[in-house]
Amino acid sequence: MPKLNALVAGSTGYIGTQLIKILVKHKHINIKYLCGNSSVGKSIVSYDKSLSKYKLPKIKKFNIDLLNDVDVIFTALPNGEAQDISKHLNNKNILIDLAADFRLEKASEYKKWYKQKHRAVKLIKKSIYSLPEINREELKKYNIISSPGCYPTSILLPLIPLFNKNFINFKNIIIDSKSGYSGAGRGVHKKYKNKNLYESLKAYGVGYHRHNSEIDQMLKKFTKKKIEVSFTPHLSPMFRGILSTIYLDLNKNVNQSKIISLLSKFYKKEKFIKISKSDTLISTNDVINTNNCLISVCKSKFKNKIIILSAIDNLIKGGAGQAVQSLNNKFNYPETTGLI
Repeated sequence: MPKLNALVAGSTGYIGTQLIKILVKHKHINIKYLCGNSSVGKSIVSYDKSLSKYKLPKIKKFNIDLLNDVDVIFTALPNGEAQDISKHLNNKNILIDLAADFRLEKASEYKKWYKQKHRAVKLIKKSIYSLPEINREELKKYNIISSPGCYPTSILLPLIPLFNKNFINFKNIIIDSKSGYSGAGRGVHKKYKNKNLYESLKAYGVGYHRHNSEIDQMLKKFTKKKIEVSFTPHLSPMFRGILSTIYLDLNKNVNQSKIISLLSKFYKKEKFIKISKSDTLISTNDVINTNNCLISVCKSKFKNKIIILSAIDNLIKGGAGQAVQSLNNKFNYPETTGLI
């Protein structure tokens, strides 16, 4: 079987280099082009020395002519840039965006949360928000695939099955998430130069973080009722990983064991979703360098409440790994290809 030629735009960021580290081990992928701006002419090894054993192209500036030579374009670019690229795709191109350009189904919502007009409005309906465990068959119909944000991935995977079965009260959902600083990109070191990044914990985007839009959009798909989600992210003094703590009110006749049973049954055949035994105190260390989402359902001191813990590696399951998972489904490769 011939390999797919791939282009990675935004190849030098944390997500971009993690993506390359997965793609070099993917037996169906040939990395044809690595693209960047300030890094043009450099070797990707300058950004990640572990890639020195692979023969990879020098970084070059993206231009639309490159699209003629590739099958798959991965974009890990600032918001808006994948929209510009999307308007030049040819019939054989598949675009997998790791930024937010096609995550929201309404251009008005994109403008509201990202403070810029959507530059490819007509293509929004031709794209899909891809959570492979939830909509893997549907994503095969689309040539523009949007990978979810890292926080929403950790939140939606445990919540969607519960919304689908109406097991929880939709009006009092509280989510507290902690992420490694790699989620903020390489620029985080300059931004927090004098703010003790490596020894402090910081809340940010309180009440209005952009990922609220994804969380609300996807959860509303599974109920016609009003939902109320309070989400607060925190930047932690660790390089990678996310731990989301989700506080839920249960509907009548629902308890911890029913929640665990439902999640276990829903994800029984999934390679990358792991449901822990009840009350397991999981950590980010359990999922680092994997494409896994680890979920634990814990008791609360209140009988009508539970606490769900969800851990992922933000750079893999919350980024590059999930994008490759979508690629594998799109092209009917075994879903674990390149990821185990």
